[in-house]
Amino acid sequence: MERTYTLVISCPDRVGIVAKVSNFLAMYGGWITEASHHSDLMENWFFMRHEIRANSIPFSLAEFRSAFAPIAREFEMDWFISDSEEKKRLVLMASKESHCLVDLLHRWQSGELKCEIPCVISNHEDFRELVEWHGIEYHYVPVDKDNKQASFDQVEALVDAANADCIVLARYMQILPPNLCRKYNGRVINIHHSFLPSFAGAKPYHQAYERGVKLIGATCHYVTEVLDAGPIIDQDIQRVSHRHSIEDMVRLGKDVEKAVLARGLRWHIEDRVIVHANKTVVFN
Repeated sequence: MERTYTLVISCPDRVGIVAKVSNFLAMYGGWITEASHHSDLMENWFFMRHEIRANSIPFSLAEFRSAFAPIAREFEMDWFISDSEEKKRLVLMASKESHCLVDLLHRWQSGELKCEIPCVISNHEDFRELVEWHGIEYHYVPVDKDNKQASFDQVEALVDAANADCIVLARYMQILPPNLCRKYNGRVINIHHSFLPSFAGAKPYHQAYERGVKLIGATCHYVTEVLDAGPIIDQDIQRVSHRHSIEDMVRLGKDVEKAVLARGLRWHIEDRVIVHANKTVVFN
């Protein structure tokens, strides 16, 4: 696969942003292979993502950042540029449901998810053999309901030691403490087994069944201090009816959960998601 640099920008909207960035790239021979733009007319905010052939740029990323900095200041940009050869490092966390973890490990092993997975952390021992078969370190960190902070101090130390770019809660059924949510803001991705904001919290399929819904779904979102209320990356649904039991909904929902988490995570890995306030722009 061709090596690319990905330039991601968000800033107050105004005339001349695209022209300025395009002229800068053209001046140095930058070859744009994919370009995405969006203007939020309500917020007066502009979003941009460009993929650029790495071999078309005559200098390093450090030099690029230095040369581009005056433009970023002029337009008050929140921006970064990444290298497709520098794979993001993901720490996966799971509890006792295996479907999302197994799916992500398969996609990683097959090369569909282009990332590194230095370790898996779980509050149960159930998946040790599975994870270690993939050649990945497995850390069992039980969560004491009377002293959860000690457990999450250990989780934090493991994540830091792994030099993780992102934490993926693949049906990890513990609530992260506020300090971890703040520390890894924008870098913790969760799959919630409901179409948020409906049926937040525990046992959403039971809530859906009791409400008699005709659609169930799953939501991939960033984790914040407010439970199940972070910026949404992706969602999908499955039609159900009065004929479906709670067990049916759980079974059908698992397929949706796997697909939604994998899509959202892939978009995050490829720097296609831009968070603004509590919403996302996804250049998928």
